[in-house]
Amino acid sequence: MKILILTGKFGMGHWSAAQSLQQYLQGSYPDVSAEVVDFPAYAMPKLSGVMYKLFNLMVTHGRPVFNTYYRITGKGRPDTRPLFEGMFLSRLEQLFCRERPDMVIATHPLCAQLVSRYKERAGKRGDGWKLPLITCVTDVSSHPEWINSNTDCYLVPSGEIRRNLSERGVDPRTVCVTGIPVREEFRHLSHHKEGGARELLIMGGGLGLLPKSTAFYDALSRIPHTHITIITGRNRRLCRRLRGRWENIHVEGYVSQVWDFMSRADLVVSKPGGITLFEAIYARVPILAWPPALQNERNNARWMTEQGIGWVAGSENCVEEIRDILLDRDRLSLAAYRMECIRRQLQAGNFDRMMKAVAGTDLLSRLNNA
Repeated sequence: MKILILTGKFGMGHWSAAQSLQQYLQGSYPDVSAEVVDFPAYAMPKLSGVMYKLFNLMVTHGRPVFNTYYRITGKGRPDTRPLFEGMFLSRLEQLFCRERPDMVIATHPLCAQLVSRYKERAGKRGDGWKLPLITCVTDVSSHPEWINSNTDCYLVPSGEIRRNLSERGVDPRTVCVTGIPVREEFRHLSHHKEGGARELLIMGGGLGLLPKSTAFYDALSRIPHTHITIITGRNRRLCRRLRGRWENIHVEGYVSQVWDFMSRADLVVSKPGGITLFEAIYARVPILAWPPALQNERNNARWMTEQGIGWVAGSENCVEEIRDILLDRDRLSLAAYRMECIRRQLQAGNFDRMMKAVAGTDLLSRLNNA
């Protein structure tokens, strides 16, 4: 069985979810071949790099524009028609003719929209419309850009999103609460703190969006009996500036094995991306989120605080808040316990049963006969 996982690198969360799905499917089901395709790069190989750079600039320096767009489109209807639809659909059809997939999983809304439109057109021609489409939602959000009429199943992060999709007209029988996919290393992680100093992990995401003031890190270094790891992502300039300046602060650039650092941490300070939230849940390490600037991250942060698994800092310069939380063992323990409860609910079978259905013939049969 061949599964195509279509995604885009508009932020690394969509890509990370796609990679996690591929890892799980191929590791669990020998008869499944799962391939991840960066579809914008496939469709526009000469322009996608520029497009991704412009997106990174917008979320870094043009956040009001992004949030305005997100709010306006959030009031729209499902079945959004993407820009350059004709060109994208032509390239999508070429990809399907070449790969002949049995199923498609989309971890980016653009990809879900395009596959839904492809199925609509194929249905009018009488071919290809039965290709199952699974949409994996990678934020704690029910934004209409994720909702498309030719979607056969939705993988969503929470029961709240399942209810929201139902209110927007999606058949709740097609919505599975699976959490946001994370790598298998997180799903089987045991928290193995070895005692001694407290461990603080600070992450700036792929772009390394972290405080620039040296005074912030000076103050961090003075938190008693605390070892601090800072992951600067692809922000090489900040990595060079911070590395080696404080005895109790260890600085890393881009790392692939984030689970190693989370498994030792007492607290994570990070932006509230959807992937980061669920990685932290599986690691059972509470989160203090930087004040979220993007609307989708605000939605994630609201869910995080409602679940009692983390807190939102009052400002970027939040050393006192970090210190207070680190020194409050009861507060950390309660948040970690709530994370464990969520993790157990997710591991009770929803994700595994869904993936078995995706990889097996019973779902294909059910969808094709629907």
